[in-house]
Amino acid sequence: MNVLVVGGGGREHALVRALRRSPQRPRLLCSPGNPGIADDATLLPEGDLVAAAAVAGVDLAVIGPEAPLVEGLADDLRAAGIACFGPSAGAARLEGSKAVAKEVMAAAGVPTAVHWVVRTVPDGLAAIPGYPSVIKSDGLAAGKGVVIAQDEEEARAALHAMLVERRFGDHPVVVEEHLIGDELSVLALCDGERALALAPARDFKRIGDGDSGPNTGGMGAFSPVPELGPEAVREIVASVHQPVVEELARRGTPFHGVLYAGLMLTSDGPRVLEFNVRFGDPETQAVLPRLRSDLLDLLERATRPGGLAGVGLEWDERSAVSVVLASGGYPESASSGDIISGLESVDPMLEVTHAGTGLREDGALVTAGGRVLNVTALGADLASARAAAYAGAEMIFFDGMQMRLDIAQRAAEVERASW
Repeated sequence: MNVLVVGGGGREHALVRALRRSPQRPRLLCSPGNPGIADDATLLPEGDLVAAAAVAGVDLAVIGPEAPLVEGLADDLRAAGIACFGPSAGAARLEGSKAVAKEVMAAAGVPTAVHWVVRTVPDGLAAIPGYPSVIKSDGLAAGKGVVIAQDEEEARAALHAMLVERRFGDHPVVVEEHLIGDELSVLALCDGERALALAPARDFKRIGDGDSGPNTGGMGAFSPVPELGPEAVREIVASVHQPVVEELARRGTPFHGVLYAGLMLTSDGPRVLEFNVRFGDPETQAVLPRLRSDLLDLLERATRPGGLAGVGLEWDERSAVSVVLASGGYPESASSGDIISGLESVDPMLEVTHAGTGLREDGALVTAGGRVLNVTALGADLASARAAAYAGAEMIFFDGMQMRLDIAQRAAEVERASW
């Protein structure tokens, strides 16, 4: 089977690695890919991706990033007769517009934060129920379009950046109440009719230790989440993912792909913070190394209505911790062209996935993005997994390298305290 993975980041490298483990031994292609992915798959040149996929005889396309999904790439591939794991443009509006997501949640009876949609700075300030308050750009923002305003000054600055400067495009803003609790990511494979939960994960969005500094695309993740057992995950999927899948089917836009729910575990129960319509990054890097079921079989089944009926998943009982190494200046900017060294010293039992890397003319591996690499380790518990991941990360160096030092730290302490 010829399988095309669309994208060129750490999530896509993790997908390629997981697909390589399939007993079906697929021929893997990727576009645009990166130097790390090039070691695991054949890279296709950028350009007309649908035509290139047809020429390459692609049997299944797996779309990683959100932008091509929102723009309708899955529709174009299916129209060309190529099976595609990824939702249609209509279903992808669940991530493309936070206002649409809120409307779908309301129709499906899914619990979420109280919110208001505003188009001017004065309306935004008037809508804020109190501080802290959450201010979100309605459109795609690469994980950076959310501000938790602590006071009116921060709220005004955020609203001005989103509504006047149009920093994330010409979109309205969603103002939300601030929810308190622990965040959780639950991803589910969907076949248009049902949702099948993957193992839960927790990611770390802010750049600095202790959740300090600005939001990023994610600085690390771990799986599983000690306080959340299989029954709790099933309850979340039944009350969050399944109603949305059914609502989208009712609207004529059945969801085939990954439905990612970013949740807050509040004292009143789980509340949805956001939906994404693709594998999370960096959650994928922590979840897929634990999957023992055939990922290729699962993705292919999800392209067919009802294809996941009766399917169960097998998981490695070990824990996974993934640490992101980011470039200097990230997330406000990203230093590029810095030579990366030390990869050859990393324990080969660890999984190093490339996110923002490039090759210089002389063949040297260099930074080429905000998040550069992920180092992921499996361990008997979170403490041993994070120790191994950090030991691997410390082997790597490039100028300006940033990494959080507290990924999974609190969860590992809680896990050990429960012994």
